[in-house]
Amino acid sequence: METITSRQNPIVRRFRAAADGARESVLLDGAHLIEEALAASAPIELVAIDEGAKADVAALGRRVETAGARVISVPSTVLAAMSPVRQPSGIVAIARRQDKSLAQTLAASPQMVLILDEVQDPGNVGAIVRAAEACGATGVITGQGTADPMGWKALRGSMGSIFRLPVAVRQNLADAVRAARALGIEIIAAVPRDGVPLPELDLRRPVAVLLGGEGGGLRDSVVDLATTRLTIPMRRPVESLNVATAAALIAYEAQRQRTSVLS
Repeated sequence: METITSRQNPIVRRFRAAADGARESVLLDGAHLIEEALAASAPIELVAIDEGAKADVAALGRRVETAGARVISVPSTVLAAMSPVRQPSGIVAIARRQDKSLAQTLAASPQMVLILDEVQDPGNVGAIVRAAEACGATGVITGQGTADPMGWKALRGSMGSIFRLPVAVRQNLADAVRAARALGIEIIAAVPRDGVPLPELDLRRPVAVLLGGEGGGLRDSVVDLATTRLTIPMRRPVESLNVATAAALIAYEAQRQRTSVLS
């Protein structure tokens, strides 16, 4: 196996660029995320393994190498420079970025799509993608002010769901809404009060749900894009929920309604 020992090596700089959001690459930190990428046939290009890694990590490296990736061995000090996490797990990889188009994200029918407006915490974005897949949503669309779902923090939050669920990134939300409406998809805005209570809303038909960012929620201009507003009923004095929690509840309710119809 090829070995590098210097933190100044260009390969180290390439990993740092991927961690900082290089547009053409994504950084995968940890065996689980690399396993998920491998299972989804994601194009993994480069893998770095701690020279003292456990046998199972080394075995994963050999599997990724068989799939076509370049694999290198590095001392723990160099791996620490490659990985953005405080305690690297012993293996880190770079994969070629493959964003889905808006058309791909809206293709599955009946659509249940989550549209994110200025959700700035990458951990929340990753958790929303994870919940969307778990609850049978057909896609996620992120606006230009939303954290990148392919950034390393969001990738860790999605736990591999990003490789299976269509996610269109950096979209103009007005254009995305127009494209959805052209397909007969109803646009719904999630608001903290005065909307249709979530259990009373019919989510069996094609829908796209707008969700706002931390703190301020949906901007008024984005709420105005919707034809329907929904509110998640809550016991007082609670008036709002974390956006990832709200997304999970909405996606779950949609799945519950659709599953009851199918059964």
